[in-house]
Amino acid sequence: MAYPFEHLKLEKGMYQESGRSFTETLARLDPDEAYQGTALEGLDPFQRQLKRFDIKVRGMGSDVVDKFFSTSQSAVLFPEYIARSVRQGMEEADLLPNLLASTTEIQGMDYRSITSVPDGESKKLRRVEEGAAIPATTVKTQENLVRLHKRGRMLVASYEAIRYQKLDLFSVTLRQIGAHIARTQLEDGVKVLMEGDGNKNPAEVTNVKASGTLTYDDLVAFWAKFDPYTLNTILVPNDVMVKLLKLPEFQNPMTGLNFQGTGQLSTPLGAKLLRTAAVPAGKLIGLDSRYAMEMVTGGGVSVEYDKLIDRQLERAAITSIAGFAKIYPDASKVLAV
Repeated sequence: MAYPFEHLKLEKGMYQESGRSFTETLARLDPDEAYQGTALEGLDPFQRQLKRFDIKVRGMGSDVVDKFFSTSQSAVLFPEYIARSVRQGMEEADLLPNLLASTTEIQGMDYRSITSVPDGESKKLRRVEEGAAIPATTVKTQENLVRLHKRGRMLVASYEAIRYQKLDLFSVTLRQIGAHIARTQLEDGVKVLMEGDGNKNPAEVTNVKASGTLTYDDLVAFWAKFDPYTLNTILVPNDVMVKLLKLPEFQNPMTGLNFQGTGQLSTPLGAKLLRTAAVPAGKLIGLDSRYAMEMVTGGGVSVEYDKLIDRQLERAAITSIAGFAKIYPDASKVLAV
């Protein structure tokens, strides 16, 4: 049985369609619906092309890099393989999904987020008497634009140096590049949570009662400051994590069992506890991840497809563009330990 993907013509221009990724362009030409009920159901358009050219990218039986360049059409797949491996590394090391209320993708570099900062009275849902005015929540655009930053790495390697390397091993290097990009984007997000996004909205900072000594009472008082929000996520650097783990309340046997079973630490306050070097030493960031921050991206992972297809790997840039905006400033706060 002949399938449509086997006759699809691949060319560089598929990376240039406005508003579409390479995979989305493939999906337009080779929709998944044509494979329902067949052995290829469950494969996306890119994976079907790998099957077409018999390219195995993982496992002990993975092919060498040179397999992508066996034909001019299969070479077109190489940049997408690079981008996917980098994205996988970003996802494996990425804490950002735990911090984001929303993610917005834009086609450009200028973006204004929205905000709503109700006063104490308008936060309360009072009963509205007949004929009385209904309390309003004003939503407005931020005064300043969201700052987008390009983060990435340069892939520096000659084609001759990697052409006979197994794709499974080469993917490890690409995933490491992705992990680096994810870490730098997390640092950008943490900075916005603490210092604001340029719209006069830095996080409120609370100091512990006894300088340098963190107690459970300090955490409870910090938790109470979040009303009407919920403290559901806590970011800490290594030094603060050590202090937390020494508190008697964190030595509950169930907390230990959860850590041993899942690798994740829960807190007596019910918040998810995440350790990251992106937070400065001596600081603890608490937030309600449902309302605190928006991530703005300028698309996914970008690669210099021309160079990669033409085997000019000596200096091929792999980048990702993103910025962050605070939605509700009071949904994130800082505790200085």
